Amino acid sequence: MEYSIHELSRLSGVSTRTLRWYDEIGLLKPGRVAESGYRYYGPAQVDRLQDILFYRALGVELARIRECLDTPSFDRLAALRGHLKALQAQKKRLEDLIRSVEQTIDCEKRRDVMNDEAKFAAFKQKAVEENEAAHGREARQKYGDAAVDRSNRAVLGMTREQYAEWTALDDELRRRLEAAVTARLAPDSEEGRAIFELHRRWLSMTDKRLTAARHRGIAELYVLDERFTAYYDRAVPGCAQLLRDAVAVWAQ
Repeated sequence: MEYSIHELSRLSGVSTRTLRWYDEIGLLKPGRVAESGYRYYGPAQVDRLQDILFYRALGVELARIRECLDTPSFDRLAALRGHLKALQAQKKRLEDLIRSVEQTIDCEKRRDVMNDEAKFAAFKQKAVEENEAAHGREARQKYGDAAVDRSNRAVLGMTREQYAEWTALDDELRRRLEAAVTARLAPDSEEGRAIFELHRRWLSMTDKRLTAARHRGIAELYVLDERFTAYYDRAVPGCAQLLRDAVAVWAQ
């Protein structure tokens, strides 16, 4: 079956403006364009739009989606299975958060005191699952399942105070990176060393076997993987690069 752009818009819920944008950037080309200039989409384009929407639901950037879909070795069935696994993880995370909120409401109603560890269990699980979904595959390929599983267990096993320290270190690291990049400080400066130490402390809380070589390898991923780069560069571009360079200098 073939759809006009307006018909596909009604079918998918994607605006015609977005469909035209997808065409312009090469993400979703119509199956054919009539002499009148009207776009028409066939079964292959409908499937591709569905794939795009699955990726978008998982927060994948458009450029990355196009790269995945255009790879000659792209396996749609394998991709769908990956989407299902990621969505099931999201579902579990939401269920855990719902359960945590329900427990909190119940405690408030009974004027009871909720265990502090229970208050933060769902948030720790959320942090682990989000990191696993975003970077788990690459981390497992590079460092092995055992190392990643140890790191995940370390996060889940943190006390309330340890989890607060862990997240505070991450916040401080990003603030100091942004300030250092803005001030154009060099990675071999004293501030570069302080940034390296902050990052080492943060990593060490989930990796008790952290070595200088592994530290450098992790930091290298920050400039090789656009998702890591986007995390550190979301406010000030250049933070991921500075962090990688500071670790390269000081992790000896």
